Amino acid sequence: MKDLCMLWGAMGICCATLSASAWSVNNFLITGPKAYQTYTTSVALGAQSGVEECKFQFAWERWNCPENALQLSTHNRLRSATRETSFIHAISSAGVTFTITKNCSMGDFEDCGCDKSKNRKTGGHSWIWGGCSDNVEFGERISRLFVDGLEKGKDARALMNLHNNQAGRLAVRATMKKNCKCHGFSGSCSVQTCWLQLADFRETGDYLKVKYHQALKMEVDKHQLRAGNSAKGRQAPNEAFLPGAEAELVFLEDSPDYCFRNSSLGIYGTEGRQCLQSSRGASRGQRHGSCGHLCTECGLRVEEKVQEVGSSCNCKFQWCCRVKCDQCRHVVHKYYCTLFPDGA
Repeated sequence: MKDLCMLWGAMGICCATLSASAWSVNNFLITGPKAYQTYTTSVALGAQSGVEECKFQFAWERWNCPENALQLSTHNRLRSATRETSFIHAISSAGVTFTITKNCSMGDFEDCGCDKSKNRKTGGHSWIWGGCSDNVEFGERISRLFVDGLEKGKDARALMNLHNNQAGRLAVRATMKKNCKCHGFSGSCSVQTCWLQLADFRETGDYLKVKYHQALKMEVDKHQLRAGNSAKGRQAPNEAFLPGAEAELVFLEDSPDYCFRNSSLGIYGTEGRQCLQSSRGASRGQRHGSCGHLCTECGLRVEEKVQEVGSSCNCKFQWCCRVKCDQCRHVVHKYYCTLFPDGA
């Protein structure tokens, strides 16, 4: 337990707040201390991979995620229920699910192997399930035990967090890829054997970013929760968080102004952020990163910094067997959001 507290302490999660029932992982699909240590390490790494993916997805937006897993827990100061909070919970839960599943496939756990539950069953015309599918169900179970076990509240925020945790796990499953191998005489491929493998985690991040933009705002009253921005605005009881909408992200509160630093809310503001002077032809995310969006509209000025950088150039292959390159220097212009001088 000491090692477990050290690992999660590094993530800013107080070990004393975790109930014995939530952390009964010591008796859950584990055969010894080595496997137990591997689970906890993988969970911490998975949560951090979720943060890194979050920062990639929001790199050019005013809100650009926590810096590290230490700031990930919304059970401390970040007790908000915004659209951004929903993404944090989903991507961190997905990160844990993905990492545990990947470690399982690599043979890191004694108690986990291929998912062969579908093997020999007909999947479609001229193909059957077989091979060694990634055991995402195992990853989901461990993620549910560790990540959901942190949620001690019984209010609407807690329900929202648990729902978004599950949406993150479903995102990993939804982005899995079907791989197939042909069988038949002379390579005729008359029958195929197919199995499921994890996609790159970037695809899960892309999937959840779309869900972020489509997230449902839930309205709370004493007796029920209802979808405030659903297609017909119809009332929906507590089941709105459960089957039927379980793959969707949900939130309760409108987002604050992310232009300015607010330490109590864990908001960093856009001061000091790099921006793009021209977003013409850029992707949607990069257009968000324009200097107008990050700086000017937030009451900041744009400061240009000129840097000279070196890089390899004029590379030539020399017999045998080297590549010789020159060192070329060129000027790079970068732009940052800064405060106006006093009195300006």
